[in-house]
Amino acid sequence: MSTTRHHINRQRRRQARETRPTTPAGVPAGAGSQSRTGGTAVLPSVGRPSPARPVGEGEDGKAPAAGGRAARARPRRPVGLAALCALTVLLGGFAGWAHAKAEALRDDPARRNTALTDPARTGEIGGQTSKAVDRLFSYDHTDPGALEKAARDLLTGKAVDQHRTLLADVRERADEQKAVITTTVTESAVGRIDGHRARVLVYADQSSVATAGDSTAADGAGGRDEGAYAGAMLAVDVVLRDGRWLVSGIDTFGR
Repeated sequence: MSTTRHHINRQRRRQARETRPTTPAGVPAGAGSQSRTGGTAVLPSVGRPSPARPVGEGEDGKAPAAGGRAARARPRRPVGLAALCALTVLLGGFAGWAHAKAEALRDDPARRNTALTDPARTGEIGGQTSKAVDRLFSYDHTDPGALEKAARDLLTGKAVDQHRTLLADVRERADEQKAVITTTVTESAVGRIDGHRARVLVYADQSSVATAGDSTAADGAGGRDEGAYAGAMLAVDVVLRDGRWLVSGIDTFGR
């Protein structure tokens, strides 16, 4: 049989059940409360989501490193186009320099030399100069007029006085010894052709035979000598006049 004390205890338990708060649906009982060991709750509180991270931030809230995937996806600069532009500028500068250099070479007198590029003209000059030297440096005491005629026909400018000076002593000795001097060009080389002027290097053999004296002498001392032979080299400047190459200068290399 229930006593008054038991009745009072039942009333208290009933009131306690009626006043206990109701747990929301889907939330485990005791969520957010302390564990029996006295520590904080292991699970986060329901209904309070963690704040959203900005796009591009990592777990620690910092932006990814520069060497990350986003950096690798960045477009590369057009290095090839810049190099091509620089090369075009360099080539343009070189073309201008080459053109100026070519014009300077065309204006240089040494570059206008056609001695090697015009074989026909070179042969013509060499041939006429060789024949002129043969006549100008040969002398026969029996026909002095031949040398004078050669000088009138083949010399011009300063070569007239040069030839007269060179042959003055030779003619005097040849007349005394009644000598015959013969000059034969063996080699000639055209060193330069500049328009109507040229320079020719000449190699020649010279021989002289004297006939002075009494050819009937017993000892033969006054008879014809055996002759003398020598080589000669000189440079001759020639100029074109009326279709002929005339000697305008004679260089005997210091003689």
